[in-house]
Amino acid sequence: MLRIREFENQVFELYKLGQMPGVAHLYIGEEAIAVGACATLAEKDYIGSTHRGHGHLIARGADTKRMMAEILGKKDGYCGGKGGSMHISDMTKGIIGANGIVGAGIPIATGAAYMSKVKNTGQVTLSFFGDSTTNQGAFHESLNMASAWKLPIVYIIENNLYGISVCIDRVVNVTDLSVRAQSYGIPGMTIDGNDVIKVYETVNEAVHRARTGDGPTLIECKTYRWQGHHSGDPATLYRTREEEAYWKDRCPLGCFRTYLIKQAEIKESELVQIEKAVMVEIGQAAEFAKNSPFPDPSEAFTDIFA
Repeated sequence: MLRIREFENQVFELYKLGQMPGVAHLYIGEEAIAVGACATLAEKDYIGSTHRGHGHLIARGADTKRMMAEILGKKDGYCGGKGGSMHISDMTKGIIGANGIVGAGIPIATGAAYMSKVKNTGQVTLSFFGDSTTNQGAFHESLNMASAWKLPIVYIIENNLYGISVCIDRVVNVTDLSVRAQSYGIPGMTIDGNDVIKVYETVNEAVHRARTGDGPTLIECKTYRWQGHHSGDPATLYRTREEEAYWKDRCPLGCFRTYLIKQAEIKESELVQIEKAVMVEIGQAAEFAKNSPFPDPSEAFTDIFA
């Protein structure tokens, strides 16, 4: 979680310095979901990500240097600098790709699960997406297909309350989005997405269910994105200071830090060492990205498939 937090802070700084093209959709505040969920997977498994996907990739073990280089549009990035923040993939780690289109990653992840079912590989797929995505047709079509064919997939709603600037309670008539699982006859549950242990326990059970042939599960993780929809979005225009303060008091890193000290008897000095090591790693990733060359213009039409 620290690695994700520091990575995103560094990306935000590079954006403000004008060193990255475009914008980034930061995962700050939601770290417990990616970490808790991905910790349940085997090396052979898959994840499907979103436009807010840096946290998922890091939790799955992606190289922060290559990620940072990709975000800066550099040749040493995962996609040679051509994909940028929203389109990083690494098939060697089961990362089938982030996606800039709302809901578009869900059918791709469902397709991966379908392959696993047909070939009987024993692989499980996690599909991450936001709250507003549950109003997209792709969400409902995918859940129906996965339910009908008992596909080995876990659908994870990262409910950070806002679809860009619109609060989710303005566009749905249910309190918990997980109730939509009932339409497809699959388990659905809503949990605290800022509690990394709860996320791990809940997703682990769903992954086991999927791997043993019992089909998909829908899990809603309630959380909050600290920044705007993207790095250039002034969120204070549609959110109150009181709401932001409420959720920041429930910071997933802060809560888990307290747990480690009080319950797991981890020493403060050990945590400080971890924090220092992460800051060094991310600082080195930023330097690597800055020093990486831009791709040559002659490469513009390579790596293109039709």
